[in-house]
Amino acid sequence: MVGAVDIGTNSMRLLITDGVVELGRWVEVTGLGSGIDATGRLADDAIGRTISVLGRYGALMDDRNVGARKAIATSASRDASNRDSFFDQAEAALGVRPTLITGDEEARLAYLGATSEEVNDQPLLVSDIGGGSTEFVTSHGSVSVDIGSVRLTERALPERPPSEDNLSAARELVLAQFAGVDVGPVMTLVGVAGTWTSLGAMALGLPSYDRDLVHGTTLTRDGLEDLIGNLASMSVEETATIPSLDPKRAPVILAGAVVAAAVLDSVGVGEATISERDTLDAVAAELLA
Repeated sequence: MVGAVDIGTNSMRLLITDGVVELGRWVEVTGLGSGIDATGRLADDAIGRTISVLGRYGALMDDRNVGARKAIATSASRDASNRDSFFDQAEAALGVRPTLITGDEEARLAYLGATSEEVNDQPLLVSDIGGGSTEFVTSHGSVSVDIGSVRLTERALPERPPSEDNLSAARELVLAQFAGVDVGPVMTLVGVAGTWTSLGAMALGLPSYDRDLVHGTTLTRDGLEDLIGNLASMSVEETATIPSLDPKRAPVILAGAVVAAAVLDSVGVGEATISERDTLDAVAAELLA
């Protein structure tokens, strides 16, 4: 039995599996990286929320006799000057010290998880939109760009509903960030992790989030534009009432949709296939191996 933990900029995730039977997946939005773009530090209240969740994850793994466990930490932790202090607390909560991974390693894991570690000869691109960074990865290489749903919200979308000028500025900012991304020809785009899966669930109009229904669904560029238009007309409080959306994602999901649209535009494809398999699956597979 293994446990894989992803300490992201916005959400904390846990997968427990024996490689055949998945005992469970858990996700909690804690906003760990809120404000880090401006301060370079993890805020005390964000650390407190995160350690509380990681403590529950540690208890879940203990209760299920998880021996091999690994926690990876991504964009917010990479940027934090107080990272070591946070890692000390996280280690006490989880029973294992987090491993800080680079953007390239994050991209590699996202690709392996989304493709079940199979080698794809077709021009396939995996996109992982996090709170602090966005990864573009193919079987031949990867690009990590330091813009995600939290960073874009704080830089360009501070008010909800946003003004037309702020929304336009957000679109332009992301496209400028992605201008240098060159991943070669792309036939199939696979979107993984919370932003993509949340957008997929909203596009389906689900009465509640359903992982099985979201997995494999197709999100078109037109569908994304409809989502951006709808989200841009709503306050955070109104967004939080969307049935299939975790209310804690409400402050940043508009920015996530803008980033997703820019991903499609930057690589020249008209749709994304949503996958529920991602970095957690790759970390678990490596632990099992």
